[in-house]
Amino acid sequence: MRDPNLAVNTAAPLLNEARTADVPLGAVAVRALCDFAARTGDLDLRFTPSPSGNEGVAGHSEVTSRRGAGYQRELPLSAVWSGLRVQGRADGFDSVTQRLEEIKTHRGDPSLIAANQRALHWAQARVYGHMLCQQLALDGMDLALIYFNIDTGHETPLTQWHSAPELRAHFEDLCARYADWARSERAHRLARDTALRALTFPFPEFRAGQRALAEGVYRTHNNGRVLMAQAPTGIGKTMATLFAALKAAPDIGKGHSTDKIFYLTAKTTGRQLALDALTRLTLAHTPQALPLRVLERVARDKACEHPDKACHGDSCPLARGFYDRLPEARQAAAQVGWLDKSAVREVALVHSVCPYYLGQEMLRWCDVAVGDFNHFFDHGAAWHALTDAQGWRVSLLVDEAHNLIERARAMHSATLEPAAFQALRQAAPAALKKPLQKLQRRWSALATAQTRDHEVLADVPAEFIATLQQLCSDIGDHLAQHPVDGADGPLQRWWFDALHFLRVAEQFGDHSLCDLTRQVPGATSRGRHPTLALRNLVPGPLLEPRWAAAHSATLFSATLTPMDYVGHMLGLPADTLRLDAPSPFQATQLAVHIAPHISTRFSHRLTSLNPLADAMAAQYLREPGNYLAFFSSFDYLQQALDRLQVLHADIPVWAQSRGMTEPEREAFVARFTEHSQGIGFAVLGGAFGEGIDLPGRRLIGAFIATLGLPQVNPVNEQMRARLQAMFGCGHDYTYLFPGLQKVVQAAGRVIRTEQDRGTVWLLDDRFARPEVRRLMPEWWDIHTHH
Repeated sequence: MRDPNLAVNTAAPLLNEARTADVPLGAVAVRALCDFAARTGDLDLRFTPSPSGNEGVAGHSEVTSRRGAGYQRELPLSAVWSGLRVQGRADGFDSVTQRLEEIKTHRGDPSLIAANQRALHWAQARVYGHMLCQQLALDGMDLALIYFNIDTGHETPLTQWHSAPELRAHFEDLCARYADWARSERAHRLARDTALRALTFPFPEFRAGQRALAEGVYRTHNNGRVLMAQAPTGIGKTMATLFAALKAAPDIGKGHSTDKIFYLTAKTTGRQLALDALTRLTLAHTPQALPLRVLERVARDKACEHPDKACHGDSCPLARGFYDRLPEARQAAAQVGWLDKSAVREVALVHSVCPYYLGQEMLRWCDVAVGDFNHFFDHGAAWHALTDAQGWRVSLLVDEAHNLIERARAMHSATLEPAAFQALRQAAPAALKKPLQKLQRRWSALATAQTRDHEVLADVPAEFIATLQQLCSDIGDHLAQHPVDGADGPLQRWWFDALHFLRVAEQFGDHSLCDLTRQVPGATSRGRHPTLALRNLVPGPLLEPRWAAAHSATLFSATLTPMDYVGHMLGLPADTLRLDAPSPFQATQLAVHIAPHISTRFSHRLTSLNPLADAMAAQYLREPGNYLAFFSSFDYLQQALDRLQVLHADIPVWAQSRGMTEPEREAFVARFTEHSQGIGFAVLGGAFGEGIDLPGRRLIGAFIATLGLPQVNPVNEQMRARLQAMFGCGHDYTYLFPGLQKVVQAAGRVIRTEQDRGTVWLLDDRFARPEVRRLMPEWWDIHTHH
């Protein structure tokens, strides 16, 4: 045996065989190997709030800082078995005591950590133990699982001693389970890349402007860059970007290929368009379908088979024994290849596993994943976490990227409402009354100090946050011991909201503001707690790590003007490429008119109604057909609708209403047929302002009676001031640019193909201003009627 005080050499590769051996099966991370081969038993997601990534890093640092001088941190280790390289970093090794530590951060009582989760942690520790025994020629080793409570700072060590033969047998067993899968994955990747090199565009020719977009995307992804691409609605952006990203995937430099393409959308319609494009691409490949694994991801509540049951084996039959049945389900899903929502469900139910979590597993093995923005950009987003942990080379395609600004703001904002908290206090279990009362006092102190109806705080209130953290810890412990009090009830829902608030608070900075808003303006503080909000204003600093994690990214939309604004808001790299694709449409296809005699400002609403109704009626009578009319609010919409019906009762009308269900939205769109006539009334920026496709006679015109400017209120004025200080463009970044993006999107509903003809009326005098006209598409031929 070697000198027991010999430290591990971390400056050079650890194993000669790892430097020279042939590894035809490639490399796999220790965590990934154990996730694949060491999990058994139930899926168990009850009441285990995990620390955030930042908290986990800080927890590891705290534990290792407590160790002595002979302690080595973040040890790079690797070993090769039958052509498979396994590699990773052990958390820590004490060369004096010869103890290897695997550190796991947690919240709550560590004895409540699920048995199969603890077994996974031990599996990782044993793999590292084998690697270290092999390097140092040891006959055995002490292994320690260190569970570190990030709320209390307490360590719970669990130790085991294992002989080197035991560790080697465990390691080889895991590798043997993984090897056949790794072999098939290598074959799949080779076939995929070979096919993608031969992939051809699935149409006889590109549309005007579509080739320029595809070429720009190809170069971007081939060279590992970020691109903002503005291209008109109807150009075929979805097909162009997917085709180019797939063509670039096999060869991205240094002998590498793209691991995955993530196609991220803001709405369900965008997800379906991507799936339709991928269907055409895969079926167009000859002589057989393109060997491409495509995965559609939907929200958990959309995929859940048993919404009345909790996600653990004691409640849900599809969670019971999930990991025991997962290998066969995974193999079957890989063979299917095309894994949209219905296909994932079908495979899952055949093998009696949860469809949602089978889909989450298949994210590891797919080539293209299609899903919502939140999968990659939200707090704790699974796609980003796996990309980071697995070191995937990922290409991002961000559809309708102008929507990401507001969506990312919402993801990284949080609110605590007093009404929900007071209801919780009244119904809470007796064991939680005391910690809830402590938060009540902290909240009361904020109310007492508040001097205005809306008050911005200089920082998050530290004492309130500390008390909330302790309360969340107490609730977590209680729910773990009394699961019947959870079961998706009000206590669990409030707890989840509070945990989200704490995650947002952890990242608070100049990009956000913290404010208090009284529920009743002018009310005294006695008995009335304010709403406490953390509002993200500039998501860019929080998104920068997401762009850095991706190998390449293309953000595309018909409305990315001005690009400086989009780049600042989204935190894009300074060397981001820019492309403004030429339009396939001609100015003669779209007549754009400005009505300078109309003002839709709030103070002019009543006097605007008659001119608005007359302008819409005149256009409709000149050319009967289907039109959309957009307004700034439901109230204004209703006023204009009522006036049109009074003055021009013979014109058919239908209107968007508040809180429309999906069938109601579909019925609204279904009114627009090739042979129908009338005006559909909608709110700008809502469900019908983008993402609907009404070609030909289904839509021949639009009336836009608003600039879409956000409301002037205390919150937006705070945003204006903050953005002025950061970028020198406070008013434009807060009001003008977001509003005009909505206008251009709404107008884009009219011309969808090169055969379409239509008319757009911009019904406000401010549309004639030079600073507003500069934000409109260059191909528009705009006429102002004096």
